[in-house]
Amino acid sequence: MKVSVVIPAYNAERTIAQAVSQSLAQARESLEVEVIVVDDGSDDDTAKFAEAAGAKVIRQENAGPAAARNQGWKSATGQVICFTDSDCVPTAGWLENLLAGFTDGQVGAVAGSYEIANPSSWLAQWVHQEIVERHKRMPPFVRAFGSYNVAIPRYVLQATGGFDPEYRQASGEDNDLAYKIIKKDWRIAFRPQAKVAHYHPERVWQYLQEQYRHGFWRAKLYQDHPGMIRGDDYTRLRDRLEPFFVLGILAFAIFAVFGIMGSSWPLMILLGAYMFIHLSWPISWWLGEGRIGAFPFAGVTFLRGFARTAGLCMGIFRRGFKKSS
Repeated sequence: MKVSVVIPAYNAERTIAQAVSQSLAQARESLEVEVIVVDDGSDDDTAKFAEAAGAKVIRQENAGPAAARNQGWKSATGQVICFTDSDCVPTAGWLENLLAGFTDGQVGAVAGSYEIANPSSWLAQWVHQEIVERHKRMPPFVRAFGSYNVAIPRYVLQATGGFDPEYRQASGEDNDLAYKIIKKDWRIAFRPQAKVAHYHPERVWQYLQEQYRHGFWRAKLYQDHPGMIRGDDYTRLRDRLEPFFVLGILAFAIFAVFGIMGSSWPLMILLGAYMFIHLSWPISWWLGEGRIGAFPFAGVTFLRGFARTAGLCMGIFRRGFKKSS
């Protein structure tokens, strides 16, 4: 069997060789592997390092990872296309574990999970720990996947059209494709034993910028798939309530500043509830595992809610303005 691994890359010279070499290392006697790197308009030596590591490189003008993945799978020769990212390092048995998830013809995609590639970073450790906790709660068949670790047969990509290139940044395009797969009555299997090690963010500001971007593209995602606002196995109730808490806090704060609201109690109650939501995981880690170091991460997720909400509001504004014009 032949499998194609597609990796979109933009200015990824630091990690691309490792991603390519560990993808090629998945090959076995019964498993042929080709790796296609789509250089999305990089201005560094991404293409050079990818070629040196053994990948076939396709170059395109910068159009975003969704368009790059489409270029990759359309040029691939494998029956199954596996997607990962340029900052991910496949672990041993990655492809075999993904392929084992295709148990019948109803499975249209198989998604995997994360390891951590930079455990020395405090922020990366806790970002990863939160993902681990979310993945522990995911069922065998899910309604969403991450394009950092998923296998999709070519005929499914052809039937759905692949990734939506309107997503110019890395956010939402994988959920969009997952929702399209489900709408065509295929199932998405979740195989947590199929892992890639990811370089998680190490700086808080970088992380918050990423979360703003996620919020921004959620506006398009939910406009295209309104039925998924209720959640998709990875997204939790607290994620869906978060914008209402943030907007409520900001509204009551403005009322208080301008003297519109006679009492500060509504603001304090809403702020307290929002803080409790973000303390829930650190408290459980502390009580269950004695990991008191998780508490500062609650401050990061507190700020994350404001970043996501700001992105979502800007996305709604931009899309509404675009639609009206």
